[in-house]
Amino acid sequence: MLPRLVGGLSGPADSPQRSRVPARVLVVVAAAALLALLTYGVLTQPADTTIDDALSRGEAIPAPAFELDVLSGPGAGAEGQAAAAFAAAARDGRVALEELRGRPVVLNFWASWCKPCREEAPLLQGAWSRADGQGVLFLGADVRDASRDARAFIEEFALTYPNVRDPGGQILTDFGVSGLPETFFISADGDIVGHVIGALSAPQLAQGVKAAV
Repeated sequence: MLPRLVGGLSGPADSPQRSRVPARVLVVVAAAALLALLTYGVLTQPADTTIDDALSRGEAIPAPAFELDVLSGPGAGAEGQAAAAFAAAARDGRVALEELRGRPVVLNFWASWCKPCREEAPLLQGAWSRADGQGVLFLGADVRDASRDARAFIEEFALTYPNVRDPGGQILTDFGVSGLPETFFISADGDIVGHVIGALSAPQLAQGVKAAV
């Protein structure tokens, strides 16, 4: 459910004694408000339905191009062909989607402050080792997030699939992302063949990987 921001409400002026709010409380409130605005800003973007409209007609559509900084590379245990392909493409610290052509990709948009992202992270990690063995690359795209928080998220869930970083959310509009998480399944030819809005279920993930392969 979208957060509702209510403003413009006021009541009788507080007396000087009642208005003395501890500074640390104000800091906490300000931080909470900033997080709410950040979440609201991502979740209320105008939706571009071009991709979903094509998929509803049974048509694949070319995935929008992007080139982003690497947030994390393939971790320990990620030694399959997909992990190797990412490592080769990301030698300069950046990776372009076009450089991964020839390999199916599961592209997952997420952020550390996104609760549903936390719910689906173990599922993605669990499926990654099997998918890497099949040559399917799992790629996380961390958007509108602090790098320290994003790395803490990766460490907390022991994610070994690679991730790229888009702090300004530049590619959200290109993919028509209106909320987090969202996942796109991209074929080896670079076409989007599946899209899931919200946290993935195991059947959805398996079906998407199958479609991409």
